[in-house]
Amino acid sequence: MTKFITGAAVRIPLIIWSILVVFPLIWMFVGAFKSNAEIFSSPWSMPETYNFGNFVSAWVDFSIGSSFLNTIFVTVLGTVLCLAFSIPTTYALERLRFKGSEVLFNVYLASMMIPAVLGWIPLFFLLMNMNLLDNLFALSAVYAISQVPFTIFILSSFMGSVPKELEEAAAVDGMSPYGVLFKIVTPMVKTGIITASILNAITFWNEYFMALILLQTESKNTLGVQMDLLSTNAQYESAWGALFAGLVIAVVPVIIFYAIFQRHIVKGMTEGAVKG
Repeated sequence: MTKFITGAAVRIPLIIWSILVVFPLIWMFVGAFKSNAEIFSSPWSMPETYNFGNFVSAWVDFSIGSSFLNTIFVTVLGTVLCLAFSIPTTYALERLRFKGSEVLFNVYLASMMIPAVLGWIPLFFLLMNMNLLDNLFALSAVYAISQVPFTIFILSSFMGSVPKELEEAAAVDGMSPYGVLFKIVTPMVKTGIITASILNAITFWNEYFMALILLQTESKNTLGVQMDLLSTNAQYESAWGALFAGLVIAVVPVIIFYAIFQRHIVKGMTEGAVKG
C-alpha cells in the first residue's frame, strides 16, 4: 500500500504536467488545419477538412518562409561561432593555467548570473556606432558571445578529465599547441561539444528579444519576431488558421531536433556532472 501511494505521488504530478504541456501542442496542430469558422465554432473538435492553405498563407503572405531561413542562418552561424570562441578559451583556462586564469574563469562563470536585459541598451548603441544594426551576421555574433560563458562551463568539466600525458606525448612528438588542442583534446571532448551545441542551437532558435531590438527590417526578422507580428495581424485580418500554422512551422523543427539528439543531451549532462 505504501509503495502504491509513493508511486502515485510521483506519477500523478508527472501526468498532470504532461497534460498541461501536450494538450496546447495538440490544440495548436489541430487548429493549423482548420478554417477560421471552424476555429470559432468548434475549437476543440477535429477539422472537418484539412486546410493546408493555412501553411501556404503563413509561409508566403506573412513572411514565415523568409524568417524561417533567417532563423536557420543565425542559429547555425551563432552555434559555430560560439564553439570557435569557446573551445580555445576553455583549453587556455582549464589546461594552460597561466597567471590569473582562475580569476578569469570565475569572471566568465559570474557573467552567467547577470541578467541579459542589463546589456541590451549598451549593446544597441555599440552596434549602432559600428553600423552593425539590422545585420544578421552581427546578431549571430551577439548570440555566440552571449552563450560563451555557458559553453565554457560545460566544456571545462570535459577538458579537465583529458589525461595530460596525451598532450605531453603529442608535444614531445613535435605537435604544436593548436595541434594538441584540435587533434588530441577536441575529439576527446566531443560529447561535451555536442551537448553545448544542441542547447545553444535551441536557445538561438527560440530567442526573441535581442532579435526584436537589433533587427529593424521586416525581411530580416527571425521566427520569434515574425510570429509576434503574425499574432498582431491575426487579430485584424482574422488569420487565426495561419497563426496556428506559423506556430507549427516554428515548433516542429525544435521538436524533431530535440527528439533526435535528446540522448546526447542527457548523456552529455550526466557525464559532465560526473566529471565535474
